[in-house]
Amino acid sequence: MISARAAGMNRAPALMAAVAGATLARLVLGGTAPAASVPAALVFSAALLAAAVLGGARPARFPWTGVPLGVAGAAALVAISLVGVPAVTLGARAQQATLAWWVPLVTVVAAAEELVFRGVLFDAVRVRSSDAVAIAVTALLFAAIHLPLYGAAALPIDLCVGVFLGCLRVGAGTVTAPLIAHVLADVATGWVG
Repeated sequence: MISARAAGMNRAPALMAAVAGATLARLVLGGTAPAASVPAALVFSAALLAAAVLGGARPARFPWTGVPLGVAGAAALVAISLVGVPAVTLGARAQQATLAWWVPLVTVVAAAEELVFRGVLFDAVRVRSSDAVAIAVTALLFAAIHLPLYGAAALPIDLCVGVFLGCLRVGAGTVTAPLIAHVLADVATGWVG
C-alpha cells in the first residue's frame, strides 16, 4: 500500500509535466496569438482536464461551503483589476455574437486550470510539504503558463493572483472557492473594461 505522502511525491512531477505539455500545445496551436486561439484553448483545457483526472480528481458532491468565499474572491479580483483604470465602461467588450461561445470557453479554461493547480497539484505538493509550499509552487507554475500569453509585464500580477487563489483554496479547504473566483473574474473581464 502506498501512503498518501508517497503518492503526492509521485504525482507532482507528472502533473507539472502535463501542465508544461498542455502549455506547449497551446503555444504551438495558437501560433502568433495563443491567448486568442479557440482551438488552442480547447486543446489546452482538454489536456489539463485529463491531467486532473489522471492526477486523482473525481466528480463528487458539490461543496457549497466554498461558494461565498469564491464569489467574494471574484469580487476582489475584479475590483483590483479596475484600480488605475481611468474610465470603466459597463457592457460587453466582446461582440454579442462572440459572447455565446466566449463565456463557456473562458469558463472551461479557468475551471481546468483550477482543477489542476488548486486541485490535484495543490494536494500533491501539500502532502509532500505544507500549504505554504503548495501555494508557492502552484502560483509560480500558474504565472509561468501565462508568461507566453501575456508577457513579462503580467508576470507579477499572475503570480499575485496565483497566491490569492491558493489562499482561497486553503481558506475554503476545497477547490470550489478558487475555481469560482477564477471563472467569475475571467468572465467579468469580458463585461467590464
